[in-house]
Amino acid sequence: MNKAIPKTKLVISRRFDAPRELVWGAWTNPEEYKKWWGPKDFSCPHCEIDLRIGGKYLVCMRSSEGKDYWSTGTYDEIIPQKKLVFTDSFANARGNVVPASYYNIEGEFPLMLKIVLNFEEINTKTKITLKHIGLPKGEVMEQAKMGWNQSFDKLADSLTAV
Repeated sequence: MNKAIPKTKLVISRRFDAPRELVWGAWTNPEEYKKWWGPKDFSCPHCEIDLRIGGKYLVCMRSSEGKDYWSTGTYDEIIPQKKLVFTDSFANARGNVVPASYYNIEGEFPLMLKIVLNFEEINTKTKITLKHIGLPKGEVMEQAKMGWNQSFDKLADSLTAV
């Protein structure tokens, strides 16, 4: 039915000028998440987080043209303020998993990806290492890298506004 998650992965590390508790909260509190999620010209009008093993999230990323892109997943591992592991899939507004083609993304794209986030405290700062596992190589991975970096820029701004 569902193929195994491919082993390709995007890895990004970023240091934030904020304590780990605040950075963790930006990932786990829906109201904080909505402040930064999505590339620079996107907003996040909807975010649900059920932060427990087996719990789900549902998030909407809205383009400046008003097009919504939904994603969902399930939390597989939670070590508070240290590690989050969860699945990542495109979804419709009801949270049902949909193929990438639903959003006119062409090519081979698995239904389910995996995201691993490690949070490391360095003095009063926090280093996040993100692994987005299963992304197709090529243009999709490059777009994801750009999107994550722009989201992390927005995250950094939201943390300094606290």
